[in-house]
Amino acid sequence: MRFDDSLDTVLGADMATSFGAQSAWRQLTDLIGRRRAAPDARAIEQLRAIRQRVPMRTRAASARNLAFANPPAELVRLFAEDEPSVAAPVIAVARLTGEEWRAMLPDLPPTSRSLLRHRRDLPAETVRALDSFGRSDFALPQPDGESWSEPKLAGSAVETVVSVASIVSDRPTVSDKPQHGESPATAPANDAGPAPAPRGPFQIADLVARIDAYQRDYGELGRPPRAIANEGPIDHFCFETDATGTIRWVDGAPREPLIGVLLGTGSAQVDGAVSGAFRRRASFADARLVIAGASSAAGQWQVSATPAFDPATGRFTGYRGVARRPRADQRAEPMARNAPSPEALRALVHELRTPTNAISGFAEMIEAQVLGPAPDTYRERAGAIRHDTHDLIAAIDDIDTAARIEQDALVLRPGVVEVAPLLARAARDLEPLMLLRQSVVDIDSGPPGLAIAGDEVAVARLISRLMALAVGASGIGERVAVRAWSKDGQARIAVDRPSAFAAWPGEALLSLEGEDQEGTLLGTAFGLRLARNLAGELGGSLKIGEQRLTLRLPAALDHGVGQLSSN
Repeated sequence: MRFDDSLDTVLGADMATSFGAQSAWRQLTDLIGRRRAAPDARAIEQLRAIRQRVPMRTRAASARNLAFANPPAELVRLFAEDEPSVAAPVIAVARLTGEEWRAMLPDLPPTSRSLLRHRRDLPAETVRALDSFGRSDFALPQPDGESWSEPKLAGSAVETVVSVASIVSDRPTVSDKPQHGESPATAPANDAGPAPAPRGPFQIADLVARIDAYQRDYGELGRPPRAIANEGPIDHFCFETDATGTIRWVDGAPREPLIGVLLGTGSAQVDGAVSGAFRRRASFADARLVIAGASSAAGQWQVSATPAFDPATGRFTGYRGVARRPRADQRAEPMARNAPSPEALRALVHELRTPTNAISGFAEMIEAQVLGPAPDTYRERAGAIRHDTHDLIAAIDDIDTAARIEQDALVLRPGVVEVAPLLARAARDLEPLMLLRQSVVDIDSGPPGLAIAGDEVAVARLISRLMALAVGASGIGERVAVRAWSKDGQARIAVDRPSAFAAWPGEALLSLEGEDQEGTLLGTAFGLRLARNLAGELGGSLKIGEQRLTLRLPAALDHGVGQLSSN
């Protein structure tokens, strides 16, 4: 008999810290959302308890990862109660029964119900339930310090009707134009005096005119509006978004399929270029947008936009841009891929990390004789298992990092990392490998105080992986030089290429497959591609030269010391 205790393992983890809460959030939503664990009430309550301590960016990334995973109703309700950027990816594609939708609708905020109204595949009973909320979901916000109040009955209902009519009669409406044959001077004048200033955010007469126009166009108030006819294919349109990246204005195309589309949260309808530009408040050009449905706006678009800022406060207010149909050579049709998707890799990482951590923990308990005395042979074997699982966990972390980079879900924390202690610590970790290879690492830490501006964990992983690749390929008695210096506002770290790399000059190492190397479980090609992508995420680069691997990262302090100018 086999059973899955991964849910209890995650629930038993430490969630007191911010890192622990975020890690538990990702694992719990992944387990429950992909139905690898039942939506246990304890897990849902734990997610609600830690939600405020998990950044919105992390919650939105979890929602996007579950967009097509068919999460259960309990988890859909949890995400639908959140901010629009978190709720939208799940609400847009969740597949629930009419009974499940109807049960959660009263507890959802108006914004989530508004997002749900954009779907055209809901059960009929869910549509009726949404319609039952009526005008409460479309109430106009009232300005601070003012509220609309119903007129009080002074004597009778007739007095109230007369007072409201007097206000309306003093305000010009559509029907207040002079009749044929009358001039403005001879038009009948109102006998009443000046009308008191109406309260509220709008004029009563304007509201009456709008109601009359609606009744004239659509007849009965209970009758739905006319369906907008398909006016044929369109090849471009203009749009504007608000500060959240949601399209609020469209010109040149039907509004129904476009209003409410999220551009800034990396949803399934836009590619990563838009979400990356949104985070930097930068412009983007020719990004891909896909509109679903059967309207004239459905299909693929190339969108370009520039950010807009409030001239008074400098605050970001949204994007203004245009969209056009792509040419035949610009279409990005889905293509078959042999490599696993990032979501599949992250699922594999989760399935591997839990049992590996358990194996490492039990081996450490045996080695420390926590459960009682153990023979030396068992303790030595437990130490070897613990060492091997440490290497396996490092490889699993590398796969997780690569998948997060490809999904644009890698979280980096700004900081300052000193180079000298970082290189020394990496060399100490590689001492067993150096003894095995009988090689030596010469380290030149550069000028005192040289530091890198970036995430400490990511920078340490990047440098240790580069040094491990070089030492793992070194020969007997070979010396691997590691030098650091500062130039042009960058901290540069060069690692000499070992002699084993001579057969693959330049960037041919990136195509190296199937090699047997002690430095990494995943191979040289994977390690170099991961290092290059991770350096790019940190704002730097990795140059694979003929003699050395040169890493360039933003320097926290520019010492102006230049070495190895050829690089």
